[in-house]
Amino acid sequence: MIYKYINYIIMNIFKVLICAFILFSLTGCKTSSENTLSYFRNLSDTASGVMPQGSSYEIRVIPDDELSIVVSSSVPEATAMFNQPQANTARRGEMATQPVPRLQTYIVNKDGDIVMPVIGRLNVAGKTTREIEQMVSSKVSQTVKDPFVRVELLGFYVNVMGEVKNPHRIYVNSERFTLLDALSAAGDLTEYGERSKVMVIREENGQQTYHRLNIADSNVFSSPYFYLKQNDVVYVEPNHIRIDNSKYNQNNAYKLTVISTIVSAASVVASLVIALAVK
Repeated sequence: MIYKYINYIIMNIFKVLICAFILFSLTGCKTSSENTLSYFRNLSDTASGVMPQGSSYEIRVIPDDELSIVVSSSVPEATAMFNQPQANTARRGEMATQPVPRLQTYIVNKDGDIVMPVIGRLNVAGKTTREIEQMVSSKVSQTVKDPFVRVELLGFYVNVMGEVKNPHRIYVNSERFTLLDALSAAGDLTEYGERSKVMVIREENGQQTYHRLNIADSNVFSSPYFYLKQNDVVYVEPNHIRIDNSKYNQNNAYKLTVISTIVSAASVVASLVIALAVK
């Protein structure tokens, strides 16, 4: 009679454990039938069309930018004094691997200034490369007829983080660099990236600003944040599936701990019941 009672208690304990395990396993499971992987979902199904008009991609110079400025004319000897001497072929942060020298570059100081031969100090902060060309050309024209000035921004960095396949710091060697270029360079979004919440963090007037872009909407092309600038940070937020999975994994760890505790307690109770029965 006693052994039947013990077996009855043990069987009930295991039934409770099995029910608890099934309940915990089912908790938090959720699926969605919504298509969240497509870009520009609001475009029509026609084979072609016109995209929304984009904003200007011209970049304005900021302190610490590196500029190449070359002044020339139909008489090269007349403009030679406005150029820096040729030197190391490497740009800032690179190693010199080519024997061919090139003109030295200008680093914009913290006040937004550069110092050119003959011309002297120029404030270039907040100006585009085209505006700097016009400014330098105006100065050189005072002594040289029909000068040609070329100003080039030698590159900048953009950081891509979050739900992309290859988050990293990207070196950009063109003034025209879009959000889509950055995402492509980072290997595109993962399946867990939230297409409607791609954040661009930018420093403007000494303050960090941010803006969320929806790349599932074609109107992203008209956003002033679509064309990226120096030191922009692109952060792709996780979608609800990634968040739910993270919570689910945390809950599973907690549930396993609870089940382990219950099993241990059940074993102790069963041992005590058997010990008392034997006595």
